[in-house]
Order: sequence, then C-alpha cells, then structure tokens
Amino acid sequence: MSTRPYLVLALGIVAVSSSAFLITFARQEGVPAVAIAALRLSFASLVLAPIAVTRARDEWRRLAPRDLALAIASGFLLALHFAFWISSLDYTSVMSSIVLVSTNPFFVALASVWLLRESLHRGTVVGILIAVAGGALVALTDLGQGGTESLQGDALAVAGAVTVSGYLVIGRVLRRKLSLVGYIGLVYSTAAIVLLVLAWVMNARLTGYSTKSYALIVLLAAGPQLIGHSAYNWALKYVSATFVTITVLAEPIGATLLAIPILAQVPPPIKLIGGALILVGIYFAARQEAVSSEQSTVNSGQ
Repeated sequence: MSTRPYLVLALGIVAVSSSAFLITFARQEGVPAVAIAALRLSFASLVLAPIAVTRARDEWRRLAPRDLALAIASGFLLALHFAFWISSLDYTSVMSSIVLVSTNPFFVALASVWLLRESLHRGTVVGILIAVAGGALVALTDLGQGGTESLQGDALAVAGAVTVSGYLVIGRVLRRKLSLVGYIGLVYSTAAIVLLVLAWVMNARLTGYSTKSYALIVLLAAGPQLIGHSAYNWALKYVSATFVTITVLAEPIGATLLAIPILAQVPPPIKLIGGALILVGIYFAARQEAVSSEQSTVNSGQ
C-alpha cells in the first residue's frame, strides 16, 4: 500500500481536472448550473446503485445511526459544493474559480480549531496569511475586470471550498468503517436527491436539452465523479484528509494552463501571482497540518 494511494490520487486529479471545461461547455449549451450538478450526481448514482446494493447492503444494516447521519451530511455537503462551484463558473474565470475552490485546506485548518479545539501551528498561520494575500489579489483583479459579478463568482467558489472541506473530513472518518462502494453509494445518492430537489425548487428543468449537453454531463459523471471523486474517497482510508487536499492543489494549475488554449482565458500577471500565492499559502498550511498529524501518531505509539 506504500505507493498505491498516491497513484490513485494522481489518477483522481487527472480525472477531476477536466470538470471545469465540461461544465463550461454544458453551460454554453444552455443547461443551468443546478441541472448540471443534479444530472451529474444522478447519472453517477444510477451506475453505482446496482453494485452498491449488492455489495454494501450488509454494511448499511450494521451502520450506527450516528454514522448514517454523517454519511447523509456528507452527501448534503457534496451537493452544496457542486451547486456553489458550478454556479461560480458563470460569473468568474476558470482560474479564479478553481483556485478559490481549492482553498479547502484553509477551512480544514480552521475547523480543527473551532470544532476540534486544536491549536494552529506557526507554519499553518503563515500559510493562511499568504493565501489570504493571494485571495485579495485575485478578488481585486476580478473587481477591476468584471466588477461585482466576478466577486460573486469568487464568493460562490469559496462557498464550494467550505462545503467540500466538510465532505472530505467526514469521508476520512467514515472510510475507516465503510468500504469505498458502501460509502460513495450513500453519499452520491444523497447528493443526487438533494440536487434534484434543489433543481425542482429553482424550476430548473432536467429534460429537453441537446444530445451534446447530455453527452457532456455523462462524461462529468464518468470521469470527474465516478473516477475522480471516488479516487479521493478511496485514498481517504489510507492517507489523511489534509494530505488529499494537498494533492488536489495540482488541479488548478493544470486547469488554468488548459483554459488558455481551450477557452481562450488568459489570466493577467497579477491574477497569476495571486493564484500562486494562494497555492503556496495552502501548501504551507496543509504541509504543517500533515507534519503535525504524523508527529501525533508517532507520539501516541511511544
């Protein structure tokens, strides 16, 4: 198991990196953001359902009420993550959206202070300050280029980062008790139901779109969801949620580079600097959290 989690995470990053472009193309076909999210999770859940029911039925029966509640909460957070993040792509650039949604290690660190009563280490604080400075540069650049609309997109991306942080933290807890299929079977189906209800409330239709639209959403379900997110959830059993968030930092770099030839979105130098600062800050903070976790494990074993 020494190298397998890292190889699986690498596969997940490659799969998830295509998400923003598939979503952008689906939005260009006229599919609302909430409809894309609902159909993405619904397609993934339908593919997964026969396997999950067959293999994980006994696991679900033995699941404690608290753990079942956590799995439902994880699915709810995943649904909100997609609703927020996909919507952000309507208002801001791919680079801004993906960089800001990748700030989840920052929120994991804050959760450890507020919820777990853990103290922040010096490296974590330094990383947070660097990331905040980078975020300010991105926000100021967006304000100058796109006005308040771009800032709305930035805020939605940050909301996506907050919700996906909770999803990953809960996944780290439950993957110690549930198989991959047992866990994602519950979480993906819960997220699909939440998003379908949200689409109904928002009067976002799910039918009547072009064949190309549905093909793009099927690719979203197959690649970024069933391969990408499932790879992250598989790895959570073997490595910390903090380490997973560190590896996910590779996604915005690749996506930003791909956005230049595919979407003709060339970020200005100041925004590149801001994005780089955010990634550097998150890396410092997440690396400190990972080192602290390893030291705690060593000390507890002595």
